[in-house]
Amino acid sequence: MKKHRIVFVAGLLVASTHFCIGQDLSPRQIPSLVLNSFKQGFPKAYDIEWEMNGNQYNVEFETGMFTDHEIWYDTTGKIIRHEEDISRDQLPTQVIAKLDKDFKGFQTDDIQRITTQSGIEYSLELDSNTQEWKIILNQKGEIITQITD
Repeated sequence: MKKHRIVFVAGLLVASTHFCIGQDLSPRQIPSLVLNSFKQGFPKAYDIEWEMNGNQYNVEFETGMFTDHEIWYDTTGKIIRHEEDISRDQLPTQVIAKLDKDFKGFQTDDIQRITTQSGIEYSLELDSNTQEWKIILNQKGEIITQITD
Protein backbone atom coordinates (compact mmCIF):
# COMPACT_ATOMS: atom_id res chain seq x y z
CA MET A 1 0.00 0.00 0.00
CA LYS A 2 2.83 2.35 0.89
CA LYS A 3 4.45 1.71 -2.51
CA HIS A 4 1.18 2.66 -4.26
CA ARG A 5 1.04 5.98 -2.36
CA ILE A 6 4.62 6.76 -3.32
CA VAL A 7 3.91 5.95 -6.97
CA PHE A 8 0.75 8.11 -6.87
CA VAL A 9 2.58 11.08 -5.32
CA ALA A 10 5.46 10.67 -7.79
CA GLY A 11 2.93 10.65 -10.63
CA LEU A 12 1.37 13.86 -9.37
CA LEU A 13 4.78 15.51 -9.18
CA VAL A 14 5.66 14.41 -12.71
CA ALA A 15 2.30 15.61 -14.01
CA SER A 16 2.61 18.98 -12.31
CA THR A 17 6.17 19.36 -13.62
CA HIS A 18 4.94 18.44 -17.11
CA PHE A 19 2.33 21.18 -17.05
CA CYS A 20 4.71 23.76 -15.62
CA ILE A 21 7.63 23.10 -17.97
CA GLY A 22 6.09 22.08 -21.28
CA GLN A 23 3.73 24.09 -23.40
CA ASP A 24 1.17 22.08 -25.37
CA LEU A 25 1.00 23.05 -29.03
CA SER A 26 -1.36 22.48 -31.91
CA PRO A 27 0.11 21.40 -35.28
CA ARG A 28 -0.47 24.95 -36.56
CA GLN A 29 2.03 26.20 -33.98
CA ILE A 30 4.82 23.89 -35.15
CA PRO A 31 7.37 25.37 -37.60
CA SER A 32 7.02 23.90 -41.08
CA LEU A 33 10.59 22.52 -41.01
CA VAL A 34 9.80 20.51 -37.89
CA LEU A 35 6.34 19.42 -39.01
CA ASN A 36 7.56 18.37 -42.48
CA SER A 37 10.45 16.40 -40.99
CA PHE A 38 8.02 14.60 -38.70
CA LYS A 39 5.48 13.86 -41.44
CA GLN A 40 8.18 12.53 -43.79
CA GLY A 41 9.70 10.29 -41.13
CA PHE A 42 6.44 9.03 -39.64
CA PRO A 43 3.61 9.25 -42.18
CA LYS A 44 1.49 6.65 -40.33
CA ALA A 45 1.73 8.30 -36.90
CA TYR A 46 -1.43 8.71 -34.87
CA ASP A 47 -2.45 9.92 -31.40
CA ILE A 48 -0.01 12.81 -31.89
CA GLU A 49 0.70 15.29 -29.10
CA TRP A 50 3.08 18.24 -29.53
CA GLU A 51 4.78 20.21 -26.79
CA MET A 52 7.52 22.80 -26.62
CA ASN A 53 10.28 22.58 -24.01
CA GLY A 54 12.69 25.48 -24.17
CA ASN A 55 13.70 25.70 -27.83
CA GLN A 56 12.93 22.04 -28.60
CA TYR A 57 9.77 20.56 -30.05
CA ASN A 58 8.66 17.31 -28.42
CA VAL A 59 6.16 14.97 -30.03
CA GLU A 60 4.62 11.83 -28.57
CA PHE A 61 2.78 9.47 -30.90
CA GLU A 62 2.05 5.88 -31.80
CA THR A 63 2.73 3.77 -34.88
CA GLY A 64 1.80 0.25 -35.85
CA MET A 65 0.57 -2.00 -33.10
CA PHE A 66 0.66 0.45 -30.21
CA THR A 67 4.34 1.31 -30.54
CA ASP A 68 4.92 4.48 -28.53
CA HIS A 69 7.45 7.05 -29.70
CA GLU A 70 8.78 10.28 -28.24
CA ILE A 71 10.97 12.58 -30.32
CA TRP A 72 12.71 15.87 -29.62
CA TYR A 73 13.37 18.13 -32.64
CA ASP A 74 15.44 21.28 -32.86
CA THR A 75 14.04 24.34 -34.65
CA THR A 76 15.45 23.18 -38.01
CA GLY A 77 13.60 19.85 -37.90
CA LYS A 78 16.63 17.76 -36.93
CA ILE A 79 15.96 14.91 -34.50
CA ILE A 80 17.85 15.37 -31.25
CA ARG A 81 16.48 12.33 -29.40
CA HIS A 82 14.11 9.50 -30.34
CA GLU A 83 12.73 7.04 -27.80
CA GLU A 84 10.62 4.14 -29.04
CA ASP A 85 9.12 1.09 -27.40
CA ILE A 86 10.46 -2.16 -28.78
CA SER A 87 10.14 -5.85 -27.95
CA ARG A 88 12.91 -8.06 -26.58
CA ASP A 89 13.39 -9.74 -29.97
CA GLN A 90 14.27 -6.35 -31.47
CA LEU A 91 17.30 -5.99 -29.19
CA PRO A 92 20.77 -6.57 -30.69
CA THR A 93 22.16 -10.07 -30.12
CA GLN A 94 24.93 -8.67 -27.88
CA VAL A 95 22.33 -7.06 -25.59
CA ILE A 96 20.28 -10.26 -25.41
CA ALA A 97 23.45 -12.26 -24.64
CA LYS A 98 24.29 -9.88 -21.78
CA LEU A 99 20.78 -10.17 -20.35
CA ASP A 100 20.81 -13.97 -20.61
CA LYS A 101 24.22 -14.16 -18.91
CA ASP A 102 23.94 -11.55 -16.14
CA PHE A 103 20.18 -11.39 -15.55
CA LYS A 104 19.04 -14.98 -16.00
CA GLY A 105 15.57 -15.44 -14.51
CA PHE A 106 14.66 -11.75 -14.76
CA GLN A 107 11.59 -10.60 -16.69
CA THR A 108 12.16 -7.69 -19.08
CA ASP A 109 9.68 -4.85 -19.24
CA ASP A 110 9.41 -1.35 -20.68
CA ILE A 111 12.10 -1.82 -23.34
CA GLN A 112 13.08 1.29 -25.28
CA ARG A 113 15.55 2.05 -28.05
CA ILE A 114 16.97 5.53 -27.51
CA THR A 115 18.63 7.14 -30.51
CA THR A 116 20.65 10.34 -30.09
CA GLN A 117 23.36 12.06 -32.08
CA SER A 118 25.94 10.07 -30.12
CA GLY A 119 24.44 6.65 -30.84
CA ILE A 120 21.85 4.08 -29.82
CA GLU A 121 21.18 2.84 -26.30
CA TYR A 122 18.62 0.44 -24.84
CA SER A 123 16.69 1.10 -21.64
CA LEU A 124 14.98 -1.78 -19.80
CA GLU A 125 13.35 -2.64 -16.55
CA LEU A 126 14.28 -6.03 -15.13
CA ASP A 127 12.24 -7.79 -12.46
CA SER A 128 12.82 -10.95 -10.44
CA ASN A 129 11.15 -12.18 -7.26
CA THR A 130 13.73 -10.34 -5.16
CA GLN A 131 15.17 -7.52 -7.29
CA GLU A 132 14.14 -4.79 -9.70
CA TRP A 133 16.63 -2.96 -11.92
CA LYS A 134 16.50 -0.18 -14.48
CA ILE A 135 19.44 -0.54 -16.85
CA ILE A 136 20.76 1.17 -19.94
CA LEU A 137 23.03 -0.73 -22.33
CA ASN A 138 24.87 0.24 -25.49
CA GLN A 139 24.65 -1.74 -28.73
CA LYS A 140 27.57 -3.93 -27.68
CA GLY A 141 25.68 -5.10 -24.58
CA GLU A 142 27.79 -3.07 -22.17
CA ILE A 143 25.93 -1.68 -19.18
CA ILE A 144 26.05 2.12 -19.08
CA THR A 145 23.74 2.60 -16.09
CA GLN A 146 22.24 0.18 -13.59
CA ILE A 147 20.04 1.45 -10.76
CA THR A 148 17.64 -0.19 -8.33
CA ASP A 149 14.10 0.38 -9.49
